[in-house]
Amino acid sequence: MATIRFTAMQEVLNRSSLKVDPPSDKISEYFGNCVFNKPKMQKYLSKEAYTSLLASIETGTKINRKVADQIASGMKAWALENGATHYTHWFQPLNGATAEKHDAFFEPDGNGGVFENFDGALLIQQEPDASSFPSGGIRNTFEARGYTAWDTSSPAFIIDKTLCIPTIFISYTGEALDYKTPLLKSLNYLDKTATEVCQYFDKNVNKVIATLGWEQEYFLIDEALYNARPDLVLTGRTLMGHASAKDQQLEDHYFGSIPGRVSAFMKDFEFESYKLGIPVKTRHNEVAPNQFECAPVFEEVNLAVDHNQLIMEIMRKIARKHKFRILFHEKPFNGINGSGKHNNWSLMTNTGVNLLSPGKTPKNNLQFLTFLINTIKAVYSHSDLLRASISSAGNAHRLGANEAPPSIISIFIGQQLTKILDELETRVSDKKMTPEEKSELKLDIGKIPEILLDNTDRNRTSPFAFTGNRFEFRAVGSSANCASPMIILNSAVAKQLKDFKQEVDHIIETKKIKKDEAIFIVLRNYIKESKKVRFEGNGYSQDWIKEAEKRGLTNIQSITESLKHFISEKTINLFSENQILSKRELEARYEVRLDFYVKKIQIEARILGDLAINHIIPTAINYQNTLIKNVKGLKELVSDIEFEQIAGTQLQTIKKISEHISSIRMNVKEMVNKRKVANKMEDIIAKTVSYEKEIYPFLSNIRYHIDKLELIVDNAIWPLPKYRELLYSI
Repeated sequence: MATIRFTAMQEVLNRSSLKVDPPSDKISEYFGNCVFNKPKMQKYLSKEAYTSLLASIETGTKINRKVADQIASGMKAWALENGATHYTHWFQPLNGATAEKHDAFFEPDGNGGVFENFDGALLIQQEPDASSFPSGGIRNTFEARGYTAWDTSSPAFIIDKTLCIPTIFISYTGEALDYKTPLLKSLNYLDKTATEVCQYFDKNVNKVIATLGWEQEYFLIDEALYNARPDLVLTGRTLMGHASAKDQQLEDHYFGSIPGRVSAFMKDFEFESYKLGIPVKTRHNEVAPNQFECAPVFEEVNLAVDHNQLIMEIMRKIARKHKFRILFHEKPFNGINGSGKHNNWSLMTNTGVNLLSPGKTPKNNLQFLTFLINTIKAVYSHSDLLRASISSAGNAHRLGANEAPPSIISIFIGQQLTKILDELETRVSDKKMTPEEKSELKLDIGKIPEILLDNTDRNRTSPFAFTGNRFEFRAVGSSANCASPMIILNSAVAKQLKDFKQEVDHIIETKKIKKDEAIFIVLRNYIKESKKVRFEGNGYSQDWIKEAEKRGLTNIQSITESLKHFISEKTINLFSENQILSKRELEARYEVRLDFYVKKIQIEARILGDLAINHIIPTAINYQNTLIKNVKGLKELVSDIEFEQIAGTQLQTIKKISEHISSIRMNVKEMVNKRKVANKMEDIIAKTVSYEKEIYPFLSNIRYHIDKLELIVDNAIWPLPKYRELLYSI
C-alpha cells in the first residue's frame, strides 16, 4: 500500500493541464445548441404543434395524441440532424441520482432493414423497470411496472448522442417514485395561492413563478491519490486522516487564483453546460484547499433542479477527463470546511415583478412585506420539516460546524427590516386606523427601498437568510437534490398564503374595513407569531443554542428524530390536502431516507473495519517491529544505565503503538458485533436508531486511534495518502 501511495504521488507530479478550445469565444454562439428550446421548436414543429406545446409548458394543458405525434416527429428530426442515435426518458428516482434507459430510434422494416421511428406514444410515456429503485414499500421486487411521463416544462436535450426527455416517474398505481412529481405539484400549488394574493395588489398578475439559483460547492482530488484511498472511492469521504499542518487557517485559498489544471476543468465543464443551456455564470476558489464553487443565473425552480442534477453528472464526467475525481460529499475531510449547496429562492410574477424585492410605491412595498412576512411565518410553522428535508448522513457531519448553519432553523432579515417589522407589530392594531395613521404608515413603507439599498448584508451563519430580493436556504447539502427542500418550501409558503388570504377576506367581510387595513392586521399577527424564528446574531455561537432553547425552537441533532417529521400529522395534512404527496407516499419517503442512512453508515463501518485491520494495524506492527529491533540492538551495545537513557523514547513509542492497536482491534470487534445485531432487525426505525446510536460512534473512536498512529508511524511506510498530499496536489 505504501508503494501505491508513492506511485500515486509520482503520477500527480507528471500531470499537465488539458487544453480546452470551445468552438467560439462567444458563449452566445453555442449556448443551448443541444437543447430543444423554443427557437428550435418553432423551426421543427408545425404551428399547431408549437402552439399546443407552448400552452402545455405555460399552463399545463394536455397534448392530444395527434399533436404528440407531430411533436415527436419534429423532435426526432432535430435530434437526428444533431447526431443522436438513441432516446431516453430522463428521470430522478429517490436514490438521489438520475436514471435513463436508452432505446435506438430504429425499428425493423420487415425486409432485413430498419427505419427511424419515434412517435407520440414513445415521447409521452414509457414503462421502465421500477422494481430496483427505492420505493419505501410502494413497489415490491416482483412488481416491476413503473411509468415515466414527459415533463413538457423542462426542454429535451442531447447528451452523448442520446435525446434525453425529462420525465416524472410514478408507480403502476400512481404514487410518485421520484423528486420531480411532487416538485411540479408544489409549484402549481404555490402558483395558485401566490397569484390569488397578488390580485390584492395587481389584477394583471395571472401567474407566479418560483425561482431558484443554486450555488454548488465541491472538492477536486487527483485521481491517482483518490484511487489510493479506498474510503474516498467507496464513501466519498475520508474515514481517517490527521489534519495537515497547513489547511485553511491562513484563508489564502478563498477567492484566490484558480490553479491551471482546475481552470482547464472549469472551462471544459462550463462549455458542456452552455451547450445544454445551463447558465453557469460564477466560478471561484472556496475556503478549504482544493474546494471550489460554481453558480448559475437563477431559473424557474423545476428547470434549475434539472440543471443542477445534470451539471453534477457533467462535472463527474469532465473531472475524469482531467484526471480528477470530484467530491460532492458534505464533509470529505475532517477539520476543514465541508460543501453545501445554497438554494436562493424567490417569486416572480408574469408581469416581471420580484415579489421579494421592494418597489417604489407604498402599494408595491405592502406587497413585498406580505410575501416576506408570509415566508417567515411558513418557515417558522414548518421549521422541523425543512430541517428534515436537508437531513442526511453526509450533511450530519457539516451542520453546526464552523462553516455551516446549525441544526436550529432560524431566519436572518437584517437590522433595518427587523426595525420595520417591529414597528408594524407595535403600531398596527386590530382597530380601524385613522387617516393620519394610514398616511404615516404608508409613508414609512414607501421608504423601504432606500432603507434596504445599503443595508442588506447577509449572515453567513444563518440557515435561512434574506439577502435583498430572495431567501437563501444555506443548510442544503452539496450532494442533495435541490427538489427536496424546494418541495417543502414551496408547499409551506403556498399553504401559508392560502391561510393568509382566507384570514384577510374574513376580516374584510366581518369587520367591514378596507383591504389594506385587513392586510396590515393579519401581517401584524404573523409578525408576533413568528418572531421567535428571527435571529440576527452568530448562529454558530453557544449563546444562540441557549437562546433558541429559551425561545422554544428545536435543535434536532439526531437523524432519526429529524426524519420523523416527514410523517407527522402536520406534514401529512400539509401535503395530502393539496394532493402533493399522500400519506402513503410520505411514509415511503421516510422509509427510503431511513434505509439510505443505514446503508451509508453500514458501508462506512465495513470499509473502516477493513482498512483498520488489514492495512493500518499491519503497518503499525511493521513499524513497531522496526523499533523493537532497534531497541534490541541498543541493548547489546550499551550498559543497562545507558540503555534506559537512550531507549526510553523508543520503548514509550512501542507501548503507545500497542495501546492504539489494542484499542482499534477492540473497537472494530465491538462495532462488527453491534452491526450484526442491527442487521437482523426487521423494523427499519429500530435499525436506524441502532446504527445512529450504537454503531456510528465507533467510526470516530476508531479514527482517533488511527490518526494518532499516523503521527507515530514512519511516513515512508504509511499506506494511505495523507491530508497534506490530498489537499495540496493540484
